[in-house]
Amino acid sequence: MKLATNEFGNTGVQVTRLGYGAMELREGPEDLANDLLNLVLDSGINFIDTSIDYGDSEKLIGKFISHRRSEFFLASKCGCPVGFEKDHVFTKENITNGINQSLKLLKTDYLDLVQLHNPINNVIEENDVIQTLLDIKQDGKVRFIGTSSFLPFLPDHVAMGVFDTFQIPYSALNREHEKLITSASKSGAGTIIRGGVSKGEFGRNREWDNFSKSNLDDLLDEGESRTAFLLRFVLSHPHLNTTIVGTKNPEHFKENIKTANKGKLSEDIYEEAKKRLSAIGAVPATTPDQ
Repeated sequence: MKLATNEFGNTGVQVTRLGYGAMELREGPEDLANDLLNLVLDSGINFIDTSIDYGDSEKLIGKFISHRRSEFFLASKCGCPVGFEKDHVFTKENITNGINQSLKLLKTDYLDLVQLHNPINNVIEENDVIQTLLDIKQDGKVRFIGTSSFLPFLPDHVAMGVFDTFQIPYSALNREHEKLITSASKSGAGTIIRGGVSKGEFGRNREWDNFSKSNLDDLLDEGESRTAFLLRFVLSHPHLNTTIVGTKNPEHFKENIKTANKGKLSEDIYEEAKKRLSAIGAVPATTPDQ
């Protein structure tokens, strides 16, 4: 079955609703990375997200699937530590050096998308970051620019009106950014959701308590896992373009594909899940324009 796609904001690009987050490839056997990355593309996913911050991820993508570059939309990040930098630095020099390093490791001459990695507002304004990105875009090294960030900064990033995409954290277990996804989409930007399965049941954190407290188990299809339900919940957001899920376990990846093909929740189950979550206080944040 062919994976469903969405228009990616106003970019004119179609992206699969399920994308692959390559964070988990920061370390581990190279043969596993080779098999998994090719499995990602063989499964029909056409959106891959990585970063300088993700260890060997960029190098492995370049080594094992750069020969299939035309098959996927490649997103990375900038502002990350490069060279002697230890922290995220959003200067022209560090952004430029970072993008050049990514291009070299990924064995490509352009990125489809470069995202500022967790910037705060004053950094963007003080360092002339936007002009730096626009200049790099003009040079043809990147096609689109975006941010990967979170509240309280994201509403201001959307209001700037210059970014093509926004990467936003969101899960049924943490609905803080739910309304912001809608705001970003209505601005014409592409939306990328991260953290949708909250690291899976095997990486449980405190947010998983919300699953039990809200009695979401009652809403699962027969034989459906909690992780699968969370992924389908995220896929049900009407303004999602793609959600990136990372794993280095081929079997988990295949389960994600199966879940994505099953599709979003029925409208009544989706609304009931939100109702139950709201009842325990798992509600969207109210942003200034809402």
